[in-house]
Amino acid sequence: MRSQEIRAKFLEFFKEKNHKIVPSAPMVIKDDPTLMFTNAGMNQFKEFFLGNSVPKSTRVADTQKCLRVSGKHNDLEEVGKDTYHHTMFEMLGNWSFGDYFKAEAIAWAWEFLTDVCKIDKDSLYVTVFEGSKDADQLEQDSEALDLWSKIVAKDRILFGNKKDNFWEMGDQGPCGPCSEIHVDIRSAEEKAKVSGASLVNQDHPQVVEIWNLVFMQYNRKANGQLESLPAKHVDTGMGFERLCMVMQGVQSNYDTDVFTPIIREIETITNSKYGKDEEINIAIRVIADHIRAVSFSIADGQLPSNTGAGYVIRRILRRAIRYGFTFLNTKEPFMFRLVKVLSDTMGKSFPELKDQRQLIENVVKEEEHSFLKTLDQGLLLLDNIVGENKDKKIDGRKAFELYDTFGFPIDLTALILSERGYELDEKGFDIAMQEQKDRSRSASEVSKDDWVILSNDEVEEFVGYDVLDTTVKIVKYRKVTSKKEGEQYQLVFNLTPFYPEGGGQVGDKGYLEAPNGDVVYVLDTKKENNEIIHFAKNLPKDTGEKFKAVVDAKQRKRTECNHTATHLLHQALREILGTHVEQKGSAVHSKYLRFDFSHFAKLSADELRAIESFVNARISNGLPLEEQRNVPMEKALEQGAMALFGEKYGDAVRTIRFGQSIELCGGTHVQNTADIWHFKIKSEGAVAAGIRRIEAITSDAVKDFYSESNNTLLELKELLNNPQEPVKALTALQEENVRLKKEVENLLKDKAKNLKGELLNELTDVNGIQYLAKKVDLDAAGIKDISFELGQNKKDLFLLFASEKDGKAILSCYISKELANDRKLNAGTIVRELGKYIQGGGGGQPFFATAGGKNPAGIPEALEKAKSYLM
Repeated sequence: MRSQEIRAKFLEFFKEKNHKIVPSAPMVIKDDPTLMFTNAGMNQFKEFFLGNSVPKSTRVADTQKCLRVSGKHNDLEEVGKDTYHHTMFEMLGNWSFGDYFKAEAIAWAWEFLTDVCKIDKDSLYVTVFEGSKDADQLEQDSEALDLWSKIVAKDRILFGNKKDNFWEMGDQGPCGPCSEIHVDIRSAEEKAKVSGASLVNQDHPQVVEIWNLVFMQYNRKANGQLESLPAKHVDTGMGFERLCMVMQGVQSNYDTDVFTPIIREIETITNSKYGKDEEINIAIRVIADHIRAVSFSIADGQLPSNTGAGYVIRRILRRAIRYGFTFLNTKEPFMFRLVKVLSDTMGKSFPELKDQRQLIENVVKEEEHSFLKTLDQGLLLLDNIVGENKDKKIDGRKAFELYDTFGFPIDLTALILSERGYELDEKGFDIAMQEQKDRSRSASEVSKDDWVILSNDEVEEFVGYDVLDTTVKIVKYRKVTSKKEGEQYQLVFNLTPFYPEGGGQVGDKGYLEAPNGDVVYVLDTKKENNEIIHFAKNLPKDTGEKFKAVVDAKQRKRTECNHTATHLLHQALREILGTHVEQKGSAVHSKYLRFDFSHFAKLSADELRAIESFVNARISNGLPLEEQRNVPMEKALEQGAMALFGEKYGDAVRTIRFGQSIELCGGTHVQNTADIWHFKIKSEGAVAAGIRRIEAITSDAVKDFYSESNNTLLELKELLNNPQEPVKALTALQEENVRLKKEVENLLKDKAKNLKGELLNELTDVNGIQYLAKKVDLDAAGIKDISFELGQNKKDLFLLFASEKDGKAILSCYISKELANDRKLNAGTIVRELGKYIQGGGGGQPFFATAGGKNPAGIPEALEKAKSYLM
């Protein structure tokens, strides 16, 4: 049975059990600060488990794309080494929100696996929570045990501990016991020798967990105590790739049709063969897995970058590139060529892969080019580290610096050192890595108290589209402490005018005013699990009062101007550049706006002017806001509203129209484009391959910009003696500057020719080496030029030149390559050691290196010391 049919059968089975089939949520999470990526099928339903929202259907099923590469669920380092862990994977799941519970979940799971999938009952084992004797004092899950006992042989039921059979959302929140279903796909001969029961949860590649049935019946409080939930829920998750392995009768996830087309393409591109050599097998599995994770992430709007979720995606991609580089001898970009195969095999179920294929290919290819350059640079730096080393053991902290600063993989460092007969101080590297993790963890550590509930019957409502101040009650609050922000309070109201950060728009600020006039400032507003959270430094003295909630109107107005401008900018880009342009991200602040979009080339000055003119024409036209709330999604799309990839939309949406610009948007906007006053582009540039970024300003910021520009112009005119035509005057000055520079260059060349002859005459013989250490009146570039010119005539040359400029010292060492090899001399090591005399440091290659310092008075001593390296 092919994978597409398996997926369809699962969804059809639960559809017949009255479940609503919902689409996969984006893999990249944008409205939950506790997670970067969807790492389990239940993530998109957290608001229902927490009781923050009421689901439209109490029975739901789907296949959810997940990514587990950070935090508690981190499988990255296992991927490729075994045949059943993945970074990106599909999780088939069915949920009950206060509807059915253990009896139905257990019966249906068994029915689907044995009746629909026809999996041999004698190859299946189930686990039941055995209870715990720790502080929780939890009893054995006797209800699940009784239910399983009616349908499964007794020797097929195993007991699991808290680690394996008690599932928790996090340190706080809903949790409960679970029953896992494991499958033994070993041969009959192997089963006869060793019982499958002894291999369950032992990381055996052919005895694997296939389905986890979680019974959410408790809530974990901040103090660690458990309390019963008012409603009980079911959360199940089945590994799609593992199910395919079982159904297709193979021994590895990578032998299923989910992966085999990608693996065949890797074999073709790299001229390698899967299945013969374990190192090559691991490399191919890593690449086949990682291209899926990276492609789905880019399709969902997350580009590789140096921070946050983007850093994780870049790390995954680089891990794959490095495996190809090391074990498959791929020295040119190749992974981007796998995107087409992935799109062909999974595009039917996940159309975003087809729609975004060109973008994914461009981004992956550019990242490959960049990292291959990094690998080349890292190899040179590693050469320097090896060259400076006097024994055969390399300092782990230096290896960590290579990894941390330049992104050079540690296992590649270890491999290269091993090939050269060197040993890596792995303990030193591990210590340096742990110190960095501790610093990072300490900086981001957050402790949250339990919510203090003041009212249970209030449903939070956002009224900020219509009013900027209103009377509110605090429904609940909690204290949050972090190293970065210190002690803060999070407040939830019964209704709020504060817009929560989302859709690129910054959250509102403002204040709460008590009846007695006391004020508590709202520092930020965010959304978490469908609740609007207000951040305050202090807690109001009497939380039971009614408060006047007031949004900072000035900041909101500026933000609205920028947000509406992004809609007009999006329209302008599609009109002027073409309909291939799609929004790939935005940031809307009160001071500026940032807009990322797909496009293949740098924008010309004419195009930028045309875009500005297009937006400003619509501002001048005074287009009114046409807003529709709670429009059915299908109707909104029929009206021409643009939906963005990677965004999660409900059945009912909000549309924003200004003239011909219509988009799905939950943000706040001006009532008329005339309120924006003016739009000005500040910069345009590349973010990634095929992605451009425009930064712009509107309203008051434009007025400030033109005021500052006018002042700058007046200052320049004054410096130019107030000419009537300042541009002509400045052009004439530039032309004169070019002419004078050429004259200076010619004079310096003549000076260098004369100096070269003088320096050749000053060379002395020291132990068979032509030696000179001297202070010269040249800059660093001049010293390098003359050193290499002298080196053309001499093969046994050792030079140390020093110079002084603007109170700074420079030391440059040149050693003939032949001399550096024969006498084991290293210019980089020498200037680093001599740099201490000028209170500085530097480095370079074995035959030429430069150091800079802040103590020119140390130059004579450094020059004097140079001869000692030849003695």
